[in-house]
Parts: sequence; structure tokens; C-alpha cells
Amino acid sequence: MKIIQVLPYLAFGDAVGNDAIALKKIISEKKYETQIYAHGIDNRLPACTALLDKKIPKLDQNDILIYHEAIASDLVHKIQMLNCRKVMIYHNITPPSFFIKYDQSIFIGCQEGYTQLKNLTNTFDMILSDSAYNRQNLVDMGFTAPNHVLPILIPFDDYKKKPSEKIIEKYGADGYTNILFVGRVVPNKCQHDIIAAFNEYQKHFNPKSRLFIVGSFMERYSDQLKEYTKRLGTNNVIFTGHTKFDEILAYYHIADLFLCQSEHEGFCVPLVEAMHFDVPIVAYDSSAIGETLGGSGFLLKEKNSLLTAGVMNRILTDDTLRHIVLENQHERLKDFQYDIVKKLFWKYMDEFISEKF
Repeated sequence: MKIIQVLPYLAFGDAVGNDAIALKKIISEKKYETQIYAHGIDNRLPACTALLDKKIPKLDQNDILIYHEAIASDLVHKIQMLNCRKVMIYHNITPPSFFIKYDQSIFIGCQEGYTQLKNLTNTFDMILSDSAYNRQNLVDMGFTAPNHVLPILIPFDDYKKKPSEKIIEKYGADGYTNILFVGRVVPNKCQHDIIAAFNEYQKHFNPKSRLFIVGSFMERYSDQLKEYTKRLGTNNVIFTGHTKFDEILAYYHIADLFLCQSEHEGFCVPLVEAMHFDVPIVAYDSSAIGETLGGSGFLLKEKNSLLTAGVMNRILTDDTLRHIVLENQHERLKDFQYDIVKKLFWKYMDEFISEKF
């Protein structure tokens, strides 16, 4: 029996791609014939990571195809025609309205993604959703297949790799308070609100502070952010662009607080990474963020840059509060441990494999 994974594009360092790669490993451990197939593959990935979708093998009724859904793709027409059992892993699709002013191709891709999704309600035999938020999204669209919540599988051993000494030496011991956000610089992640809150923090509470915005960027939105930062007169806002893994590790190592103001997340892996690195989190309660935090971190119900700055300052200066926040994060992190998510994946898959069809 084959268990293959299919996705439109396998990107380097992307949460969806990383999930597929991690799942490939645990599927191969059970000796199933397996591979990842994608319409496009990032050339920074090792050559053996995946194959192009034109090489998808012949599948029969005993085989299982796992499709990672996150954006529009012509692949959906291909998989609908395949004679095999089908599972969707739903990572959510960003609402296209976030991109209409910034990138027409992504706007169209997300818009078409929702249209395609509505036409897939009867295609899949089982669904695995990153979060209950994602699961409900599909229920609202009319999906009726068994739909289980499965967090993204995160190989935490990767985080034991050596962080960049260059970053740590440059920023880690100069007396500055380091505020961090990790994630693509795109409108739904609302880095403009992060900058606004940081500006208030720097102006009213701690001038000796800096903000790291770590991640590849959408050029038009990034340019707007840099102009906004300049207009506010905010100092020490650093846009890293696409960042090597050892450098990302270093930014987590030197961070004093993780600030998230995103308005759309299907899961948000960086929140879990911040938990892992003992970085207290302040986040705006939207989409799946509150669910991922699961009662940990400090969750804000409204966007008010001065209020957010005050909360940041309180956590950074009140040892008791910071200890409580971190202890709650430690507890929540247990739910995302590799072996726990791996076991949950096989619980759902073993039940699915054993079903008569």
C-alpha cells in the first residue's frame, strides 16, 4: 500500500512544507511506500525531498493520497480523477481581501482557492485540520467527511542545532530588550500593528529596545512598513528578510518577548516555537491564535497599541507575571510534543486504513 502526499508547492522553511516533510518521515518509519509530490519544489531543498507531480505513480483503491490544502492549484483536478482513498490536511486559506492592495497574483490565488475548496466537499474520505478553527471553516462550507484536529507535526530536535553565533554576539548582550516576530511579512500577519505597539513601548517604557521582524516579505507591503516606521520615528526596527535556520534559532535565543498581532492564522507555528524557547508571548486573539496558545501566553482581545505596549512592559518587568506566563506556556507546549502529535496522526490513519470501503 502506498501513502503519498501531494501539495501545490513545496517551499523551503514553510510551515506547510515542513509538515509534509515531517509526515513523510513517520510514514516511512512504518514501511509504507511513500513520497511527496508537488507541482513546484524549492531548489534549496535536498534533491530527495520530493518529486514533481507528473511522477505521481498509478494508485489503486488500497492506496492513500494526502493532499495539503492551502491555496488554489490545478492539482485538485488531477487528484479528483485518481482512483484511491483521499485525505485532506487543511491548513486554511488566507482570505483574499488581505492581499487586494498588495499582490494581485496572491489575491487571485486565494480567491480561486476558496472557489476550488467549495467544489471539493465530496472529494475526500477524511480530513485532518490543523486546528478546530480550520475544522469549523470546512464545516461551514459543507464538508461532511470525518474531520479531526491534528496539530502540525513539529520536529523539535531540529531546534537543538547550533544557533548563529554572529547574531547572538551582535545582539545578545548589549543591554537592549529584544522584541521578536517570526513569519512572512504579509498583510494578514499585521506587522504594521506590531510596529505601532513597539513604537509605544519604545517611546513610553523603554527607549533601549529593538524589534526584529524575521521572515521573507511581500515587497509592496514591506516597503509600506518601512515607510510607516520612518514616519513614526521608531528606532531599531530590523527587517531580516528570508533568514537562515541557524539565524532564526539565534533570534529566538536572544528574544525577550514574542509579539503577534496577526489577524489570520490557521495554526501559527512560531507561537509554539516561542513556547519551546521560553520566550513569553503577547498576542492578539484572532482566528486560531487563542486556540494554539490554549490558555497560555498573554492574549489580548482588542488592538490598542498603547495598551499592548503596557502589557509588554508589565511582562518584561514583573518577574512573577513573567514566570506565570512561561509556566503556562510550558504546560501548553506538552500538547505539541512530536511523539504526541505523531501518535495522534497514526490513531486517525490506522482507523482510516482499517475501515472497509
